[in-house]
Parts: sequence; C-alpha cells; structure tokens
Amino acid sequence: MCSSCLAKPKPIEAEHFCVQCRSPFLSAYPLDEDGRCGLCRRGVRGFDAAYSFGFFEGELRELIHLFKYGRVQTLARPLGRLLSIALPRESSFDVIVPMPLHWRKRWQRGFNQSELLARDLGRRTHIRVMNALRRVRNTSSQAGLTSAKRRQNVSGAFRARKNSLEGKSVLLVDDVMTTGATAASCARALKVSGARQVTLLTLARADRRLGFDHSFRDLNFSGSVADAQSRSIA
Repeated sequence: MCSSCLAKPKPIEAEHFCVQCRSPFLSAYPLDEDGRCGLCRRGVRGFDAAYSFGFFEGELRELIHLFKYGRVQTLARPLGRLLSIALPRESSFDVIVPMPLHWRKRWQRGFNQSELLARDLGRRTHIRVMNALRRVRNTSSQAGLTSAKRRQNVSGAFRARKNSLEGKSVLLVDDVMTTGATAASCARALKVSGARQVTLLTLARADRRLGFDHSFRDLNFSGSVADAQSRSIA
C-alpha cells in the first residue's frame, strides 16, 4: 500500500454522540441530560467507554478487508497508528487485551487481527499486552440479527483468566464495532475476572445514523478476500 492510500482514512466527526459509548446521533434527542444513550442508561453496555478512529466505510473499510481477508498482516503497523490516534490521552491503562477468536476461526485465518493491532499499540504505548480472554463457544454469525439477538448470541461466549486482572484498567482492542454486543460480553467476562474498568478501542465502527446491517454481513466471514469482497458486508 502506498502512503497516500494509507493517509486517506479520516477520523470520526459527529456533532452529537453518547459520552460513554461514543455512538453518533443525528440530534441530541436520544441522549439524556448527562449525554448518555438509551443502551448505556440501561446498563446494556458491559464496557465503561468506547473509542474508534473512523467509520466502517470507504478506504478504512477496504484496508480492514485487506488486513483480515487478504491476510496482509503488514497492515497491522499503519492500522495500529490509526488506532493510537483514537486512544484517549486523558486515560491510563494497566493492560491491553485483544478480542479473541475462536480457535477454529484463528486456524482458518492464520492469525488474530485484533492481537496484531493490540501488539502494535502495545509497542507504541509501552502498555503490556495480555491474552486474558478466551472464546469458549464458536457463536453463529451476527449478520441479520437484531441488537437484542446479537447480545443473546454472544452471551457467555467468553471467559477470562481468573483473578488475572484484579483491580486493573483494561483496554479491549478490536478491529470493528457494530452494535457493541460482542465487546459487551467480553467486558463482562473481564470484570468477573476482577477488572476495575474496561474501555473498548476499535479501528472502525458502524455509522448507525445511516443504518448498518447491510454493510456488515461478512465481518465474521473467514474466507478469501475475493469471497469477502463479493458479498455485502455485515
């Protein structure tokens, strides 16, 4: 990839967003007086905060596809730089934990893209990276599911090392956030293991202001880049 292509992805810009999960909105109407959205008010989010570099569209979407499905692992470094830009400077973290893949999907892909991103970020920030999470159940695809069904699908799918994170502030790293259901399930597992706080950091997120299900159908797909690009994404 040339430097001009790598420079094309732009950071998120939104006038209205939830102060906790950073979900963008067209107006302030869905937010309460503290600036939180309905899901955060109801405590559905297992994580305490969420940050993303950009929306899952355009050049950023293409780069993530090349990284995951094209298996261009060298993209971990430039994408890790974008991830570091989204990192909240006012916060401090004890450990970085990558989103785990089920062993079968990791075997099919050959690597865990979230772990590569986490390790690059760890080198940049000098924060320890720990594979503290394990995916104990190979869940079905989230594509086409409602938010409630997505949460149900990943409920209990993750397990963290017992007492390995006692009192720690954890930075959970993933490539893309859609509804946040998977990250919420991970965050709950991390807190059961003793984590004091869990913050989610992703390269991209769905722009829910415009609708997203039609754009995310292949996020859980593990085939070739040609297969991924021939499908509409979820």
